[in-house]
Amino acid sequence: MNAFLAEYMWLVICGVLLIVEMSTVSLTTIWFAGGAFIAFIVQKLGFGLTGQLLVFAVVSLVLLFFTRPLVKKHLNTKTTRTNVEAMNGMTGVVMEPISNLKDKGLVRVSGQIWTARSHDDGEEFEKGDQIQVLRVEGVKLIVKRVEDDNSTGYI
Repeated sequence: MNAFLAEYMWLVICGVLLIVEMSTVSLTTIWFAGGAFIAFIVQKLGFGLTGQLLVFAVVSLVLLFFTRPLVKKHLNTKTTRTNVEAMNGMTGVVMEPISNLKDKGLVRVSGQIWTARSHDDGEEFEKGDQIQVLRVEGVKLIVKRVEDDNSTGYI
């Protein structure tokens, strides 16, 4: 049994690392599984334990540092903006006049009421004006006037 385990030690390590990767999907242990597989091949070619360990370490680190960033870049291409991030660019309507000098203003965007400020301190908005969200600062929307009535955001 020990001879069998010694002969297939790297495959067992590879299998365990693959199981860990499948259960965590962290893109970390997969590279070490690759290193273990290559170490298994090196063992079959007759290299000693020192050579196997060296190959395992080098292959694992090369895979980790050079291919992981590329794989992560291609896997995260379809991130969806959610919550506050999704507010940027949306349009809405002024519910209460906006005046930065008077520190007041309410807008409705996507069915929700928000406090709002103009991106330009001197610009004021009247009730019913169309606005576009530029960004969110804390719990306030920073808005600008919508120049085009054909906007595609949510009011």
